[in-house]
Amino acid sequence: MKRAIEAALAADGEISVGAVIVKNGEIISSACNKKEALNDVTAHAEILAIRQAAEKLNRWRLDDCEMYVTLEPCPMCAWAILQSRIKTVYFGSYDTNYGALGSATDLRKLANSKLKVYGGILESECDQLLKNCFENMRK
Repeated sequence: MKRAIEAALAADGEISVGAVIVKNGEIISSACNKKEALNDVTAHAEILAIRQAAEKLNRWRLDDCEMYVTLEPCPMCAWAILQSRIKTVYFGSYDTNYGALGSATDLRKLANSKLKVYGGILESECDQLLKNCFENMRK
């Protein structure tokens, strides 16, 4: 999760979210939000990390991979995670407004998925990261 936090800190001018994908204990992709930089509504950290991992492994099925992300994934990202067949997601901050892996809704129920999800990993650090981000955006 520390590496996901490091990735989130690189999200200059974006909402500070970072994601890393790990296979066999090795980070194979790392990304931060780039929605503003790329002018792309789908450029969330999770989506970009999935794209990088798929390119590196030369396959879309990431069933032997785990994702660490600083914020609970939104519905778009949660569905991409489910479709990519990532086996486990670890996230930091809960998102009671848009979190789609248990907080606001749980898309695993629609997909009849066996995805394992663990929330609250380094939660206070991830919460502070987002708090700082929004305070800076308001300035």
